[in-house]
Parts: sequence; C-alpha cells; structure tokens
Amino acid sequence: MKQASLVIIGDEILSGRTEDENLAYLAKWLGKLGISLSEVRVVLDDEDAIISAVNSLRKKYDYVFTTGGIGPTHDDITTECIAKAFGVEAKVDHDALEKMESFLDGKELTGPLLKMLRIPKGGELIYSPATKAPGYKIDNVFVMAGIPKIMQGMLEGMYDYLEAGDVVDSRSFDIMRGESFFAEELTSIQEQYSDVSVGSYPFSRNGVYGATIVLRSTQKLSLDSCEKQIQELIAKF
Repeated sequence: MKQASLVIIGDEILSGRTEDENLAYLAKWLGKLGISLSEVRVVLDDEDAIISAVNSLRKKYDYVFTTGGIGPTHDDITTECIAKAFGVEAKVDHDALEKMESFLDGKELTGPLLKMLRIPKGGELIYSPATKAPGYKIDNVFVMAGIPKIMQGMLEGMYDYLEAGDVVDSRSFDIMRGESFFAEELTSIQEQYSDVSVGSYPFSRNGVYGATIVLRSTQKLSLDSCEKQIQELIAKF
C-alpha cells in the first residue's frame, strides 16, 4: 500500500484560532484510493520549519500533501519554501497567468494576484473549481490551499498522479466495558492477525464506560475471522 503524509501550514492552526478541517477529509479521500495517510505535521509559517518538514517527508513517503500558505498575503510563504526545498526558482507560471487574465477580463492584475501564480520550476498546475489560483505538484509533493472548499476541489485534479491500492475495509463494534476488562484478550486477538489493525477507542455514555473496537484491513477473510472473535469477546460482557 502506498503511504502519504500531510504538512498543515499556518500560525492560525497552531494558535487555535482556526480549526483544521483538511486532515480528516484527506485521510478519508486517500483511504478510498487505498492509500494510507501515515504521518501529519503541523508547522508555523516559518521557512526553516516548512522546508525541513517537506524534505524529511518526501524522502520517507510516496506522497506528501501540504495545505495552507499559497495565498496573496505576506505570511503566505509556502511556494517560496517549496522552491527552496527542491533547489529551484519560483516564477509566475505562463499558463496560470493566461487563465487569470482571461478571468479578470481587463481588470487590474495586482501584485497579490501575481503572487498566487508563482510556481516552482518543474511544478504542474492543479486547479480547483472554486478559484482561478492554482495549486501544483512537484515530484511527489502536492501543494494545496488551506481553505477546505478549495483544497477539496484541488484533490479532484490529482487522480492521474496517484497510484491506487487495495481499499481498506473498516468495521467497528461497541463493547460496554472499560478497556481494562478486555485489554489482554484484545491483545491476543491482535497477535493472531498481523494483517488486521485492531484499535480500541474508549468512551463514556450516560456514565457508562465502554470502547469502540475498530478493525481495518484489506484482507476480507482475515477481517471476517477477526470480527468473529471480537463478537465472541463482546458476548462475554
């Protein structure tokens, strides 16, 4: 299975002023393609932090996605950082410029608008229906806007660049007991199924403690067998 990572860029995320919506959406979107989102980093609008994260992750994973920092303001520095990470220049892209000029239809093409058309050398444009300012792909790094609607539209232009794998099937079951009551048995079940991920996520409902057991795998037979043991475990309580 191909593996991906995400770099969420923005002071506003780390300050708590803005709640990120892109992580969950991307994880589910990739999951439908049989690609695992395996690591996420959240970094400030800081050149060294962005370059370090991108360079580290692009060597480690098949795909790297970034969100945020490609807008028109002074703190939107992602594109310049991506260019430096790859050791190339960022320039206004001719095709992006033509598309923006056509959209403006004679209206002023301002400096902030031009900034959003800067692409690192070697980058391939990726558009969202929600905007005329593009994201882009360079090598195995996909650079997207932070605004959820725009980011989601950009993902729809990426299918041809991604190698889909076996889709992970996920099944969940509630057990109305605290985890300490079944932890050892759950460990034993996990040890029997190396190709099934067995997770336990505790909750409290109306004063009663319990957990949701989640099984994830691409192997149906193993998943069916593991599910049978989980059902037997739940029946004990």
